Amino acid sequence: MSAGKDKNAGFAGSAFAPVLEAAARHAIAHLNALPERAIQAPGTVESLRAQLRKPLADRGMEAEQVLSELVRDCADGLQGSPSSRFFAWVIGGALPAALGADWLTSVWDQNAHCFSTAPAAAIAEEIVGAWLKDLLRIPDTASFALVTGCQMAQVTCLSAARHALLARRDWDVEENGLSGAPRIVILASDQLHGSIERAVRLIGLGRANLIALPTDAHGRLSPETLTQALDAHEESPTIVTLCAGDLNIGAFDDFEALIPLAKARGAWVHIDGAFGLWAAASARYRYLLAGARRADSWATDGHKWLNVPYDCGYAFVADKMAHAKAMSYRASYISYATEARDEADWNPEWSRRARGFSTYAAIRELGREGVSEMIERCCACAKSIVSRLGGLSGAQMLWLPQLNQGLVRFLDQRAGAHGGQDPGRIKRVVGYACEGSGRGAQHSLDPFG
Repeated sequence: MSAGKDKNAGFAGSAFAPVLEAAARHAIAHLNALPERAIQAPGTVESLRAQLRKPLADRGMEAEQVLSELVRDCADGLQGSPSSRFFAWVIGGALPAALGADWLTSVWDQNAHCFSTAPAAAIAEEIVGAWLKDLLRIPDTASFALVTGCQMAQVTCLSAARHALLARRDWDVEENGLSGAPRIVILASDQLHGSIERAVRLIGLGRANLIALPTDAHGRLSPETLTQALDAHEESPTIVTLCAGDLNIGAFDDFEALIPLAKARGAWVHIDGAFGLWAAASARYRYLLAGARRADSWATDGHKWLNVPYDCGYAFVADKMAHAKAMSYRASYISYATEARDEADWNPEWSRRARGFSTYAAIRELGREGVSEMIERCCACAKSIVSRLGGLSGAQMLWLPQLNQGLVRFLDQRAGAHGGQDPGRIKRVVGYACEGSGRGAQHSLDPFG
């Protein structure tokens, strides 16, 4: 046996109660202040360094004091991103049950590597995978992984694709690596998210083999464009990545038209659905994903529309064998389950948080109807915000959301201007939104003046 964590202080509840109770007080105060506080963190690099850069002490200090000073010193460096007034990145806040479960995940401190190291975590994750496939209308035979975010979901899915495509060419990439292997080409929309490019780099396929194809006026790949690209690379193993909600306007590729084209030529089809895959949970919006079930892999986030705390992404792979071959590892000192699912067989991490608990709690809190209602309410709010902003004098709506993303620009109204954008005015509007407080606040800045 090997020694684990320092047990000198013991694990009696009385040793932890004061600091955990203090953490709860600080957390509740932070959440209560969100409706009124500025969205943009006011701290600067210099001020935050001055607050946080302490000498490395020879002697420790009381846990409660550490926590109290951490809260104080970080206060000006915290963005208001969990606030309902935050409209920048496509992220959520946290549902009460999901946040509570995330706290308990740290308290329970399980290594969710496999069933033998964390039995409850393994079973919770197993159930979560089934629920997610149901909500997202992914084939129930697909394998899945709970990872840190959509970035690692892309890595997981594209690793499975790499295995499958090279196995068809009698190349064992896990054994032999990529040196001397057939070149894999990745065809993607020119609206692809940067996490696809990073995944391609991380798994050794190379950025030079990632080919960005032009999209139409609606941000979508056309069948003609994809066909031409597939024909141009017909000798190469090919991955086609499609968008379910691109970064700028939330565009969805035409899966019903594109997936059959790609699969007829032996390509692996991957769907990047970081937030857009959740449209499948809504009867009103799932038409956007018509045909998506025929893909080979899918990636999405939980810390966006499901509103679980950060460190939560989901990968799904239709070919279970390819997924397992790309990720699994066996060692004589590990006990493997025969009746339960070992998480490490499906994800790139070894030591990992039991992140399934927060997803489990979120889905139970909302239920199927709650997830659907949340998505539809968010989309309705987005449409209202964009259309009403676009109707203001000096503003112009460029894209009315079909889901939850739209575009508005602010025009240059100076004498002699010809309706172009005014970067200075855009900065003032953004600054107003970021610096302004909530209800009842007074502002001296008029962004539309």
